[in-house]
Amino acid sequence: MKLWTSVSAALLLALLGTAAHAQILIGQSAGFSGPVAAGVKETTDGARLYLNAVNAKGGINGQKIELVSMDDKFDPKLAAENARVLIEEKEVVAMFLTRGTPHTEAMLPLLDKHGVSLVGPSTGAMVLHQPVKRHVFNVRATYQREAEKAIAHLATIGITRIAVVHSDDSFGADGVTGAQRGLDAAKQAAVAVEKYDRAKPDFSKIAPKIAKTDAQAVMIIGSGAAVVDCIKAVKAAGGTPQFVTLSNNASGGFVKSLGDLARGIIVTQVLPQSMGYAVVKEINELARVQSITDVSPAMLEGFVSAKVLVEALRRAGPKLNRDSIQSALEGLRKFDVGGLEVSYSRDDHTGLDFADLSIISDTGKFRR
Repeated sequence: MKLWTSVSAALLLALLGTAAHAQILIGQSAGFSGPVAAGVKETTDGARLYLNAVNAKGGINGQKIELVSMDDKFDPKLAAENARVLIEEKEVVAMFLTRGTPHTEAMLPLLDKHGVSLVGPSTGAMVLHQPVKRHVFNVRATYQREAEKAIAHLATIGITRIAVVHSDDSFGADGVTGAQRGLDAAKQAAVAVEKYDRAKPDFSKIAPKIAKTDAQAVMIIGSGAAVVDCIKAVKAAGGTPQFVTLSNNASGGFVKSLGDLARGIIVTQVLPQSMGYAVVKEINELARVQSITDVSPAMLEGFVSAKVLVEALRRAGPKLNRDSIQSALEGLRKFDVGGLEVSYSRDDHTGLDFADLSIISDTGKFRR
């Protein structure tokens, strides 16, 4: 009898152990503190909104999806170390929704070494698109596409004096390439191109230079707090241009940090904001159920990326692992996320190419 009891206890513990590890572990490293914290929180909130809805319906083949998020403080070195912990120690089956160009680049060797797919990096860096990075599956459009579209819009409304301020890193260089393409198409030249240190932004010398150019518009390619500081500095130096920034700042937190200066700033978008798109209706309906009254573009980006991730997990089959997820993603064709289609192949990991413009209204909303 004692032997049976001992065996039964051991069996029960084994079963409980199996149940405890039944979750599908997905890893995320992003700057939950630091200069991009507001946007990171919103994209993650949007992703969790969808993942929670999937889990509430039983998850994937009876397994719940668990997003294991780690704070890299927007530091590329810490991002790489977090990725190592998530992949090697926590044994996540995929990475998801990282933030930052150099930060995501720092993870690439680990993704390749362990065959781990990264879905929906929250960066539009061309370096993650071309040449194709085998384990990176982009969802959103490139920064170059956004910057080019913004410059084209400015030229269309008669603005001819455009200055560009950018972070001195791969992200900033990427945005400048797109801006230059737009300027070339409009047969214009920037009145100034200034760069700043991403780690220690200082606009005390840059702002007066920009103000002296009498620029009609200033495109700022940077993240969160640095963009806010640049806008304040240019205004304090006497500049009164139209400010333009990219979709990495399309968050409610960015608007709040600007305060009274937010109104009229143009922010590019990589997803539609119109209720005419099914995915916009879907996220707003789920948000309403959870008493979330304001769905930002950043939340929508996380939400759509989560839809792509979940579809890959479903297609990976009951014996889900890193290899089957990679195969599922490369076989994804014309997946409708709600009015937009995502397709991948072995030679194309771009995802969507949607880009549009919005302007911050006097009520702090992003309006087309």
